[in-house]
Amino acid sequence: MAIEIFRRKEQKYLITTVQYELLIQQISPFMRPDKFGEDGKYTVTSLYFESDDHKIYFETKNKLKYRQKLRLRIYDDTDIHGTAFFEVKQKHKKVVNKRRMLISLSEAYRYINRLESCINNYEGSNIQVLREIDYFRNLYRLEPEMIVSYDRHALHCITDPELRITFDSNLRCRNEDLLLENGAYGKNFVDSNLVVLEVKVNDSVPLWLTRILQQLNCEQRSASKFCTSLELLKNPPLPNGKENVTVGGV
Repeated sequence: MAIEIFRRKEQKYLITTVQYELLIQQISPFMRPDKFGEDGKYTVTSLYFESDDHKIYFETKNKLKYRQKLRLRIYDDTDIHGTAFFEVKQKHKKVVNKRRMLISLSEAYRYINRLESCINNYEGSNIQVLREIDYFRNLYRLEPEMIVSYDRHALHCITDPELRITFDSNLRCRNEDLLLENGAYGKNFVDSNLVVLEVKVNDSVPLWLTRILQQLNCEQRSASKFCTSLELLKNPPLPNGKENVTVGGV
């Protein structure tokens, strides 16, 4: 069964494709490809939820100490009967908590469209997680807002299974055709020569990785896929304006 509860720390970087290639070369003795996908490479497509007054956006943009998001996610291509992950991602300071459940895409749509009044009438791997999703959704009055897709290259540390590194490229978004089974397409919202790097650990980043990141001038930088996508798609623009993500770490 897929892991349904995560707790970890995340460090984000916005790096160039050149830095990405050099980084892959230097960390390869310590890392192995994710078992999912081909050589650890796959496509992630997520349906994000938002309120009419953009509560999620402003919590993220203003970097509240505690903030959360709701999304329905698939990996690679699927059809209406394929598997999806419904999840709440919570962040308190630098610690990320994620609670998710396996659910068929058709069943997730039944829930989104509120075709049943009782949560227990939906089928999924963890109804308690769905109750939490439903509470969060009702509290914030969340509805489907946009789809965000990207190509991911995921690696795990050979000696430390808790260390995971992901590289996301070809980031795109759309706020029309909010059906995940229709594929990963949309407007690019980050320069094609940039890659979003995330280092995910339980405690601290190992010294060998810190040294490599420093040698390659990889600087930590907040790169919210959710905020940047929403700023691109919203018309009229959101009050805070568009986040600038056109330069890398060098």
